[in-house]
Amino acid sequence: MSGIAEFIANEVKSNDVVLFMKGTPQFPQCGFSGQVVQMLDYLGVDYKGINVLADADIRQGIKDYSNWPTIPQLYIKGEFVGGCDIIREMFQAGELQGALQEQGITVRGAA
Repeated sequence: MSGIAEFIANEVKSNDVVLFMKGTPQFPQCGFSGQVVQMLDYLGVDYKGINVLADADIRQGIKDYSNWPTIPQLYIKGEFVGGCDIIREMFQAGELQGALQEQGITVRGAA
């Protein structure tokens, strides 16, 4: 495993929720990353944002790691959940909230 793959694996395993994104949670630099940030913020989820624009190796490395071609990518408890479209569909269906709660992650407004 390369250094980048080890870094990614460590981040994904040591944080409950990780979003690999363009920009930061405070300043998303693409609309898709911004949408996922808005959904996570709406749910009040504590997550770590990793800016792939800051490091070309991470930007390519995360695509190789997940075998998924696009950014953003959301991980919950080490599992790849999906990109913007999948996350939005899950969010709208109430499935994202359920997936987070099943993993013991606190979601705002959930009973």
